[in-house]
Amino acid sequence: MKIALDAMGGDHAPGVNLIGARDLLKENQEIEEIILTGPEDLLKKEAAACGLTDPRIRYVDAPEVVGMDESGAKALRRKKNSSIAIAADLVKRGEAGAMVSAGNTGAAVAAATVKLRLLKGVARAGIASPMPNEHGVCNLLDSGANPEAKPSHLLTYAIMGSVYAKEVLKVENPHVGIMSNGEEDEKGTTFTKETMVLLNHLVDRGTAPFTFLGNVEGHDLFQTKLDVCLCDGFTGNIVLKSCEATAKAMSKWMKQEFKKNPLRIAGALMGKGAFQAVKDRTNYESYGGSPLLGVNGVVIIAHGGSSALAIKNALRMANEALKHEINPKIEQMLRDVVMPA
Repeated sequence: MKIALDAMGGDHAPGVNLIGARDLLKENQEIEEIILTGPEDLLKKEAAACGLTDPRIRYVDAPEVVGMDESGAKALRRKKNSSIAIAADLVKRGEAGAMVSAGNTGAAVAAATVKLRLLKGVARAGIASPMPNEHGVCNLLDSGANPEAKPSHLLTYAIMGSVYAKEVLKVENPHVGIMSNGEEDEKGTTFTKETMVLLNHLVDRGTAPFTFLGNVEGHDLFQTKLDVCLCDGFTGNIVLKSCEATAKAMSKWMKQEFKKNPLRIAGALMGKGAFQAVKDRTNYESYGGSPLLGVNGVVIIAHGGSSALAIKNALRMANEALKHEINPKIEQMLRDVVMPA
């Protein structure tokens, strides 16, 4: 397993990226090589500072960096030697099986789509962002790659997301729903209603590789046995960021309230283990990143604010996707499923 890591991607690059790679290599002997892309001299200096000496590390010079505030597509055209572009090139040439980036999401999606191309039968790639719920993990798909999706794109997302849930997350019978403003069939927009027709057609023909729940609402993300929640990238990105902000706000408010008097402080100390368990369960660092499903290669999009732990887990996620050969299985499922006209 060889993984290209955009070492200059993210708010805390390159330090956290190199530490994350170091920590994973210490634990995982399956990985043949992690290829770091970025200014080579800088990366070697940072590697020496953090004790990254594993012989399975290779450096590929990429003198340009895409800023987090740049337009992804424009940056890809202007900065052909950026750390994101070079990482995608390595996958394209077969020197790496996967790439991981915590950098500019638009640039990562553009680089993967343009350089790696899409899997046969896929019209648009989608980001599957893991969200913890009472029954495990629900993948919000799409959470930002395709803001102006068509119903047919969501049909493909349902198939790709269910294959990912079954093969990588080991969900025996994936449950899929469409994000809407009510669970009744008549609720939603023209877009969600047309998506509902396509998915029901698949179910009626007996070719759906999942259990279809129909429309779902926001609370279903956390309370329902739901493995894949379908939406366009515009809606998904708003939902994802709103949930992240809510979790951070709740944590901050609880800390403020616990500090108001000694009795509350004592209670907080007694419940410290439980609070930490909840924090770990809801922390994106525990999941590492989000797979970009539909491109001809394994691509993991990590959070821009990723820590070393998040990068380590994003690399681990890439390795798992490679081990389970997720893309050939997605293509096979798309061939097997009779797509509605």
